[in-house]
Amino acid sequence: MTEVAAGSRWRRWWPWLSGLIGIAALAWVLRRFDLDSFRTVLAGADVRLLLLVPLAIAGEQLVRAWKWRQLLYPLRSIGTLHLFGAIMAGYLAGLLIPFGFGALARAWLVARRESLAMTAVLATVAIDRVTDGIVFALLVPVALLLVVFPDPTGDIRAGLTWAASGSLVLFAVLLLALSLYKRRTLRPGGWVMRSIERLPARVLGPVKRVAASFATGIVWPREFWRGFGIVAASVTIKLFAATHFLWAGLAFGADLRPAQYLFLMVFWGFVAVLGAFAKIPGSFVIGAIFALGLFDVGEEKALAMVLVVQAASLLTVASIGALALWRQGVVLADLREAGAQRVRSG
Repeated sequence: MTEVAAGSRWRRWWPWLSGLIGIAALAWVLRRFDLDSFRTVLAGADVRLLLLVPLAIAGEQLVRAWKWRQLLYPLRSIGTLHLFGAIMAGYLAGLLIPFGFGALARAWLVARRESLAMTAVLATVAIDRVTDGIVFALLVPVALLLVVFPDPTGDIRAGLTWAASGSLVLFAVLLLALSLYKRRTLRPGGWVMRSIERLPARVLGPVKRVAASFATGIVWPREFWRGFGIVAASVTIKLFAATHFLWAGLAFGADLRPAQYLFLMVFWGFVAVLGAFAKIPGSFVIGAIFALGLFDVGEEKALAMVLVVQAASLLTVASIGALALWRQGVVLADLREAGAQRVRSG
């Protein structure tokens, strides 16, 4: 009971403590911040270049939609633009209803329109995430080889190297686990189905349907060019992500080399994951300003770049996601209710 009570107190106090950590870290990265200089930076922005930021964000997700089309092709041929709308709507749902709801919403929208099992579509989303993770981890050593930055103790390079190695192992294991799950589930007498059959009779049928439909969604296209395209699309998605800050930086007069933007992308990626895991508010802003400071970008320009990218991302997701939901006659309450029902029924 003592351990349970201690865990409950820790969960209750951690949001406050993580908030204080976030505030302290933000104050540290902005310790030389000058408000007048910040206003000057904003006033001198090139609006034409700023408009390229939401276009780059939308372009990244359009490539993701094409990649998802290739993953879904063994199940059903679906148009890229429809998948693009589902992805943006899923992001919008994830912003409003956290805890992984965006992936469920994205899968439900496609399953609803195409009369597919939601869990089968959800399996293709999982493969999308895993392939992205593997490509991301492989880009880290490339970025570290191409970029020089101040790191006297070597802690930053060591941290990124270990994080990339761990991520690569994790995603490779997940990919192997998905493959094994498919083989063991669809094969008669496999251990997955044997384990499920031990469940009570009232839940046995729905669980078996969900398990089987998820397994059918673990697919890889037979055509070589589609498989190659999936990997190439994952690389292109990461390159598009690096251009978000490229256009924002050029708009405010921060001109970095291409390899430096690649490094910034992988650095921010790990910071975002770490911040989400620790639930530290503002972790992306803190990490971005710190990383830009490694390349002598002033705090005022760095903050302006971060705010523009975040605002552009939110506006792009909100506008396109809301339009996609409206075109399908769907509201968020429908997503929540129908998603839960389809997961139970497979």
